[in-house]
Amino acid sequence: MTGYHFTLAGADLVALGSGSLFWPEKKLLCVSDMHLGKSDRLMRRGGPLLPPYEVKETLYRLEADIMLSDAQTVICLGDSFDDLDAEVSLCEDELSLLTRLQAGRRWIWIEGNHDPGPLSIGGTHLQNLSIQPLTFRHIPIAAASGEVAGHFHPKVQMSLRGRPFAKPCFLVDGDRLILPAFGTYTGGLKSQSLELTGLMRPEALAILTGKQARPIPMPR
Repeated sequence: MTGYHFTLAGADLVALGSGSLFWPEKKLLCVSDMHLGKSDRLMRRGGPLLPPYEVKETLYRLEADIMLSDAQTVICLGDSFDDLDAEVSLCEDELSLLTRLQAGRRWIWIEGNHDPGPLSIGGTHLQNLSIQPLTFRHIPIAAASGEVAGHFHPKVQMSLRGRPFAKPCFLVDGDRLILPAFGTYTGGLKSQSLELTGLMRPEALAILTGKQARPIPMPR
């Protein structure tokens, strides 16, 4: 399938332009930081009103990747919901769509710092998951190796016709892979930030998302 093919700890992986990760050998699809219900949380807390379509839009993109990859296992790598109340704010259509995506698949919710995993929705809820040679967790651990994580929403600052913009990206080196945020309403952390340069090796790549996943040296 199209995407950027690379190896981490001996596992052959594919970074998709959508921001999801596919592990063909395991028929496993992984996404991070969907932050479902962010527009609802902002409204509840008196913040700016955003169009309330982000849940369906995010889930439709996830559905497209599931259908494309024929994934039998789906890992949601933490912060799947924007807070603890966002899960119960889903409307009937959104819950129905999520239930349809889960049907017939192994579905794993990894605990994030925004949410412990939705307790009233189907699937398995774990703090982290090891499928050798990889370990899936939300927040990277500096000493880890063979790690697939999220949390930081990495982005690369770029320029087009003299105008700066940020492009979500994967970050990968010999020890770990950090996924971009998959959610529609998510900010990001520049790859030049101390948090990311302190985690990633000097030879790390940034894999840009978009119509075609494209690797470049990680900007520092």
